[in-house]
Amino acid sequence: MGSPPQEKLCRVLALDGGGAKGFYTLGALKEIEGIIGCPVSEKFDLIYGTSTGAIIAALLGLGKSVDDVEALYRAHVIKIMSRWLAQRKSAALEELAAEVFGDLRFGAFKTNVGIVATRWSEERPIIFKTNVAQAFSGKATFEPGFGCTIGDAVIGSCSAYPFFTKKFVTTARGERIEVRDGGFVANNPTLYAIADATESFGFARKDVRVVSIGVGEYPSPKLPAWSVRKWASKLPTMKFLQKTLEISTQSMDQLRKVLFRDVPTIRIHNKYTQPDLSTDMLEVDMAKLGLLWQRGRDSARDAEADLKKFLL
Repeated sequence: MGSPPQEKLCRVLALDGGGAKGFYTLGALKEIEGIIGCPVSEKFDLIYGTSTGAIIAALLGLGKSVDDVEALYRAHVIKIMSRWLAQRKSAALEELAAEVFGDLRFGAFKTNVGIVATRWSEERPIIFKTNVAQAFSGKATFEPGFGCTIGDAVIGSCSAYPFFTKKFVTTARGERIEVRDGGFVANNPTLYAIADATESFGFARKDVRVVSIGVGEYPSPKLPAWSVRKWASKLPTMKFLQKTLEISTQSMDQLRKVLFRDVPTIRIHNKYTQPDLSTDMLEVDMAKLGLLWQRGRDSARDAEADLKKFLL
């Protein structure tokens, strides 16, 4: 990966975590791809993602179309999320990563990418990046993605314990690192993405254009009393994790507004109160997920005029 393009504008795409609610993200991206008339990787200079957003970011960064990504989600999300045990969820995710990413490493990306995860033992973020220009320090020893495969980085970003099991990755230097869900540090990765664009790449704030896409906010699902998912959702660890990820999303956006209020940003992340849209990150009803996809498209259409100014 060479130096970032020396254009007047640096276009940034940042994608939140949210499990199955990533269908909302894909709906918004469907409209954006229609506006730009080309693969997302050809328009955006930097794509960041956390958790489910990391999956989408990685696939888009490889040049996949939004339709390609949506097809994978429709084929696999329910298979993964419907598995009760964390070990089975993680095994299904590993199988999908092997099928989709194989042994590809970060040099395969067609644009600059950032995959956000948590370096668990050290209690700090770990961001897998494509370009030495994204490094804040350690440029002399920079390895794209720390030498890890794309699949391992993405799985690490998605490993929301206790929904999923722990993930260990091995770097090019042979270090074995315990990596967990990026939502623990930045479920909304926009702040990190802007820091790359302005502080690492050196673009003036006025010359950066950010499209930040969440997964929407919804009422808690009403589940049958006999549902395993309902029982699991009442466990303190499960409730705490979901709340932690939601707080991370909101706090990072508030901080962005304080620190980078002068960076032009479109945030697509609407709140819904209708009972028929009640859901969570473990949703397995494809009809419900289809509604999320439609709401994502609607949200992007509401911002269409601004998106055209940013992207055309």
